[in-house]
Amino acid sequence: MAALLKRYGSLLGMASIIVFFWIALPDTFMTARNWLNISQQLSMLTVVAVTMTVVMVMGDFDLSVGAMASLAGVIAAILFTQDWPIAAAIIAALLAGVIGGLFNGVLVSLIGILPFVATLATLTMFSGAAFLISDGKTIFGRDIPQAFADFARGGLPIGTLDDKPLILPALTLLAALITLIIWVILEHTTYGRRLYAIGGNAEAARLAGVRTRALRLSAFAITGLGAAIAGLMYAARVASANPVQGDGLMLTAIAAVFLGMTVTRDGQPHVLATVAGVITLGVLDNGLTQLQVDSYIRQVLVGAIILIAVSVSAIGRRALRLR
Repeated sequence: MAALLKRYGSLLGMASIIVFFWIALPDTFMTARNWLNISQQLSMLTVVAVTMTVVMVMGDFDLSVGAMASLAGVIAAILFTQDWPIAAAIIAALLAGVIGGLFNGVLVSLIGILPFVATLATLTMFSGAAFLISDGKTIFGRDIPQAFADFARGGLPIGTLDDKPLILPALTLLAALITLIIWVILEHTTYGRRLYAIGGNAEAARLAGVRTRALRLSAFAITGLGAAIAGLMYAARVASANPVQGDGLMLTAIAAVFLGMTVTRDGQPHVLATVAGVITLGVLDNGLTQLQVDSYIRQVLVGAIILIAVSVSAIGRRALRLR
C-alpha cells in the first residue's frame, strides 16, 4: 500500500478528482468539447511548466517566467502597432525571452546569486519593462494582426458532436509539440542526462567534466524562451496584450512541477509528471468553475488539494523508509 501511494498517489488523486466532477457534472464535464476547452486553457501553462522543468531538474527555479510572458506579449503587440511584419515581431519577442533567460542564467551560474533572489529581482525588472514600453496600457485587438489572432482560434478538425465540428485547438497542438521536444531533450539526449546529473550533485558533475555553468545558462535560456512563447500564445488567444497578463503563470507552473514531482523518479522533476500536474490543476479549475464555486474559495480548495496530494505521496515515501 505504501509503495502504491508513493508511486501513484498523485495519479490516484487526479483520477479521484476527475471521477468526482464526472459524477457531479454528468452532462457537461466528461464531454469531448469540455476536454478540448480544458486543453486550450492549459496550453500556455503547459508550455511554461514543461520549460520550467528544465531548470528544476538542476535544482533551480525561475520566478520571472510570468513577468517574461507579459513582457514578450507586450513587445510583440507594440511592434504590431508599428507595422512590423508578424514574423519579425514574434522573433523579437522570442529573442527577448531568450535574452531574459540568459540574463537569469548569468546571475545564477556565473555570478553565483541564488536562483530565488536572482529571478525575484528580474521578475520585478521584466514586469517594470512591460509597464514602461506599454505605458501601463492594454494593447487592444484593433492593433493585433488578424492572422496572428486567427492562429489561436484555429485548429485541426477531428470530428463532429451534435452536428457541430470538434476542433483540436492549434494552441493545444503547439503545447503538445513543445512538451514532446522538451521530453526528448531531457530524457533522450546527453544534454538532458547532464542536467539531471547537475541536479543530483552539481559538484560531482563538475568534477566529472560536465560544464555546469554553461548548461545552467542554457537551461535558463530555454525557460525564458518558453515563457515568451506562452506570452505570445496568450496575446494571440485574447487578441490583446497587457503588462500583467502572465502574472498568474509563475506560481501555477511551479505548483504543477511540484505536484508532478510526487509522481515519478523519487521526487525528481519529469516532463510527463509535470503534464500530469498541469492537467490536475486544470481539471480542478474547470470543474469548480462549472460548479460555480466562488473564485476565492477555488483558490483555497486548489491549494488544499495540492497539499493533500503531496502529503499522500510523502506519507507513502516515509512508510517505505520505515519498513
